[in-house]
Amino acid sequence: MTETSTRPLALVTGASSGIGLELAKQFAEHDFDLLICAEDAGIEAAAAELRTTKSVDVRTVRADLSTYDGVEELYAAALAGPPVTAAALNAGVGLGGPFLETDLAREISMIDLNITGTVHLAKRLLPDMVARGEGKVLVTSSIASTMPGSFQSVYNGTKSFLQSWTQALQEELKDTDVTVTSLMPGPTDTDFFHRAEMDDTRVGKSDAMKDEAAQVAEQGFRALMKEKSKIVAGSATTKAQGVANKVLPDRLKAVAHRGMAEPQDDDE
Repeated sequence: MTETSTRPLALVTGASSGIGLELAKQFAEHDFDLLICAEDAGIEAAAAELRTTKSVDVRTVRADLSTYDGVEELYAAALAGPPVTAAALNAGVGLGGPFLETDLAREISMIDLNITGTVHLAKRLLPDMVARGEGKVLVTSSIASTMPGSFQSVYNGTKSFLQSWTQALQEELKDTDVTVTSLMPGPTDTDFFHRAEMDDTRVGKSDAMKDEAAQVAEQGFRALMKEKSKIVAGSATTKAQGVANKVLPDRLKAVAHRGMAEPQDDDE
C-alpha cells in the first residue's frame, strides 16, 4: 500500500480463484486497493493479475483461515495498513458424498473454514468498522443454505449457519453505519466441485447447470454497494430456484438436491 493512495481498501478471502478472485476484480475495477488472502500459492498469481486491472495496490496474505492463527495473521496484516472499508468473507470449501462414508477430518476442517474462520474474522473486522462509522461486509453464503443438502449434508449445513448468522447481524447492526450483505450463488463454474470430490455427480458433470463466477461476483458487488440484505446471484434459472425454495417443502428440496449431488455410476 502506497502512502499516497487515497483509495478505499477491500479485504477479500478465498481470492486466488473462482468467485473470490472475481470479487477482487470487481473491487479493483471500482478503484479499491486490495488485501487478498488464500491458503494456496495461487494468491500471488491472482495478485499479479489484479495489478493489471487498474493501477491499484494489492497486498497478499497466504494463510489457512480454518485455523485461529491464520485468521489472526490476516487481521494483523489488515491492521498494518489503512482501515478496511469493505470485506468479502468468501473463503470456503465443500465436500460431497454420503455422510456415512465421507471423511470426518475433512468435514471438521470444512466447518472450521466455512463457519469458524468466517465468524472469527468478522469478530475482528466489524467492531473496527462500527467504531469508525463506516464499513460494508459481504458474506458468501449459498442458495444451498435454503436446501437440505442430501449428499452434501455438512456443506449445506455450514451455509445455512452463515445465512442465519448474517441475517442476525443485519438486525443487530441496523442502527450503525455498517452493513452486511449475503451473497447466495447457485452452482458456479469454479474448482469447487472438483475439490469437493463431486466430479461424478450430475451437477459436477454439467457445465449447463453452472453460472459464471464473473456474473455472480458482479451481482454480489452491486448488492454490497447498494447495501442490500441478500442477493441470489447468477442466471435467471438460479434466481428462479431461489424463489421456488421459499415455498417448496424441505422434503422435496432434499429429494431434488439428491438428484444433483448423489454420486453416479459411469454409465448413468
